[in-house]
Amino acid sequence: MPARQRPRLDLDSPWKEALLRYLPFFLRFFFPHIDEAMDWSRGYESLDKELRRIMPESEISNRLADTLFKVWLKDGRESWLLIHVEIQAQPEEEFARRMFVYHYRIFDLYNRAVLSLAVLCDDRENWRPSRYETEQFGCKLLLEFPIAKLLDYRHRKEELESGSNPFAAIVLAHLTEMETREDVAARHAWKVRLVKGLYQRGFEKADVQQLFRLID
Repeated sequence: MPARQRPRLDLDSPWKEALLRYLPFFLRFFFPHIDEAMDWSRGYESLDKELRRIMPESEISNRLADTLFKVWLKDGRESWLLIHVEIQAQPEEEFARRMFVYHYRIFDLYNRAVLSLAVLCDDRENWRPSRYETEQFGCKLLLEFPIAKLLDYRHRKEELESGSNPFAAIVLAHLTEMETREDVAARHAWKVRLVKGLYQRGFEKADVQQLFRLID
């Protein structure tokens, strides 16, 4: 049986909005080797309508951070990028299988190569699903996908506090939320410190306001 999950709506919505607003910064922060291949001068496009075509309504309502983008590579090729952000307190048994299913559905419907990425925001150190594999009598299916684990940034808080990437602030806020669930006063103090730090790092007022709303 899949592990029981925390309510997802309040956390997933800010993550999805952050992806839509700051996709280049997202890749630069979590997957710099992928960012290096992108031509951001041509922009990027959200393909949520296309994603809805492959996902039942029940899946859409529970997974607001799943999103699909069209991006351009420096070699001139168009590419589709599936980013799957998982916000939950416990591992989910079917996570890797779902990554495979979404990947295949997009490929099957549109006949396009798809890059699937996952950010794991749970609090289990050893839960790091990065592949789905099944085999029967020599017939094998395999999907390996890059992942980022937020817990890996626990010991890099000074770097996060001084970083100029919006996702440094977002990751720091998420880690602080995990650490201060039972201490409202400490959480408030961290929130104030974090937001003040955005101005000190040179963020524009509009970005500070957006990030404060997301962090809050």
